[in-house]
Amino acid sequence: MTLRADMLASPMPPGTQPQSTQPQSTQPQSTQPQSRWPQGTSVPEGAEPAGDVLVDIEESQETDRPWLVIVWNDPINLMSFVTYVLQKLFGYSKEKATKLMLDVHNKGRAVVSSGTRERAELDVYRLHEHGLWATMEQST
Repeated sequence: MTLRADMLASPMPPGTQPQSTQPQSTQPQSTQPQSRWPQGTSVPEGAEPAGDVLVDIEESQETDRPWLVIVWNDPINLMSFVTYVLQKLFGYSKEKATKLMLDVHNKGRAVVSSGTRERAELDVYRLHEHGLWATMEQST
């Protein structure tokens, strides 16, 4: 049996056409674009259309505020260990790490880093892995 190039290109038998698997609509297609909003409704207050996405102005301003990572005083870890962990995880100098450790010891807490929420979550996780008590909160 010899194969022709047109037989290799199409798995369908010669003279047949592939059928569409999509159901055909019997309703006429509208030429006017459909609105995202139901007829008679308006854009919610505090939101502005930005292309295809609505942006809540108040919410977008809230997300601009950095997240703070707070280390809390605990009765377990030595002050020298807290200083060591701050140096290791955040790259602080011995002086800065000691100052933060003293804030934790004397004031009960110290803000050790700030940034995006994802970064704060990672920092808190790493501090927990070293046995320090840490939380995160959004800056005011």
